[in-house]
Amino acid sequence: MTYYANPAGLPPQTDLLTDRAIVTEAYTVIPRGVLRDIVTSVLPDWTGTRTWILNRPVPGGPTTFAQYVMEVAPGGGSGRPEAQKTVEGFVFVVDGELTVSIEGETGILAPGGFAYAPAGAVWQVRNDGTAAARFHWIRKAYEPLEGYTAKPVFGNEQDIEPSPMPDTDNKWRTTRMLPVDDLAYDMHINVVTFEPGASIPFAETHVMEHGLYVLEGKAVYHLNGDWVEVQAGDYMALRAFCPQACYAGGPGNFRYLLYKDVNRQIML
Repeated sequence: MTYYANPAGLPPQTDLLTDRAIVTEAYTVIPRGVLRDIVTSVLPDWTGTRTWILNRPVPGGPTTFAQYVMEVAPGGGSGRPEAQKTVEGFVFVVDGELTVSIEGETGILAPGGFAYAPAGAVWQVRNDGTAAARFHWIRKAYEPLEGYTAKPVFGNEQDIEPSPMPDTDNKWRTTRMLPVDDLAYDMHINVVTFEPGASIPFAETHVMEHGLYVLEGKAVYHLNGDWVEVQAGDYMALRAFCPQACYAGGPGNFRYLLYKDVNRQIML
């Protein structure tokens, strides 16, 4: 199993400026060629680390989450990655090896490895390896629910049996990394897989926001009436009720990391 990890750097001066980056009232597409050194940030309480911020709450866009691509050099990391006690976090490794400790439980995450840190948890991240570690960090303001307590979760998506979507002959399947039947969790993080030629056969239009990072392959995505080509390393941020569907283009599988907010009443 392979996962695209953005190489950064800068394009040569001879390249054309035309690209697929677009921001609309319903969605944003950030192509992989946009994630260059010039747009990185250095975060407080992190050492040996640079960050590409893929999504933050902005008017007209998704408002429930932030998503980063993190690159941690050997020996780098953070003893206090999350400064807000009300914010939960999810880490998904795409390259290298990362050691994550949450409330005294430690996991060494290889590509495909993930960890969930509940809001208010004491946790740390470090790179004990000899090469850079690259991972996604998804942050969400947790919405507490009386009688339910979210707990740390560790795993690797390659060890989880994907669930086939109904009536698709197993050509569209979803790997669910957080418990889907436990109301303690107010977000789902999945890896979605389409075999070549498989599709979402209708325009999904729903209240859940999405962050989609393409891990592998290519497809044509239908977003709010527009057809957009995407490939490994591209990122899409979809606001609530953005109509969405796709066709997987082949020749290999099309796979992406998916965030969505779930399991809570709409507060008025």
